[in-house]
Amino acid sequence: MIRRILAQSTVTDLGRAEDWYTRLFGRGPDTRPMAGLLEWQLGETYGLQVWSEPGRAGASTVVLEETDLDAAAAHLRAAGLGREAPQPGGGARILPLTDPDGNRVVLTGA
Repeated sequence: MIRRILAQSTVTDLGRAEDWYTRLFGRGPDTRPMAGLLEWQLGETYGLQVWSEPGRAGASTVVLEETDLDAAAAHLRAAGLGREAPQPGGGARILPLTDPDGNRVVLTGA
C-alpha cells in the first residue's frame, strides 16, 4: 500500500532553485535528505523534492491544488514569481508558473 507521495522537479542550479521554491512556498526546505536534494513537506503524506540533475532539468511538471487560488496569486506577485491572475482551465482555475529551469508548476483551485 502506498503511504506517501513526493513530486519532483529536476534542476541545474540547486541554489537558484532553492531561492525560487522558497519564494513559491513562503519558506525554506524542510529537509536536505542528501547532497543535491531539497524537500518541502506540504502535508502529512505529500511533498515536493527539488533534485539537482542537470541532464534531466526542465522536464518536470508539478500540479498543486490550492485552497485559495486568489490568495496564492497575490502571494506570488508579492514574491516576484508571477504577474498573472488565475485563468479557466480543465473545470477549475489554474495559475501556471515556470521555474528558472523551465519546469512547470501549475497551481489549481476553485
